[in-house]
Amino acid sequence: MERLRKLWRGRTMTFGVPLLLYLVGGSFGLREFAQIRYDVHKLHGKVDPALKEKLKQNTVTLESEYEKLEKSDLDNWENIRGPRLWEDSRTVQQQRREALRLKTE
Repeated sequence: MERLRKLWRGRTMTFGVPLLLYLVGGSFGLREFAQIRYDVHKLHGKVDPALKEKLKQNTVTLESEYEKLEKSDLDNWENIRGPRLWEDSRTVQQQRREALRLKTE
């Protein structure tokens, strides 16, 4: 009896066994929640046929997007500063327009 009591109060029973129970129990719990997620996705994941047709008609390819980028002029650009959080965007825009107007004159 003394030996059993000493074993029960040891570090393994105090920390190790509860940790293993949490790990194993958490694994089973997560599996159940993940299964519920996938079941719901199967039920509500059906795509509308009209949307499916629209997606088939949209033929955007990597090559077409690359051609768009090739046509754009990436060497001549101007860095435009946006308004800070404490600044009013309208006043910043007006200042920007004034500076541009003075620059072109």
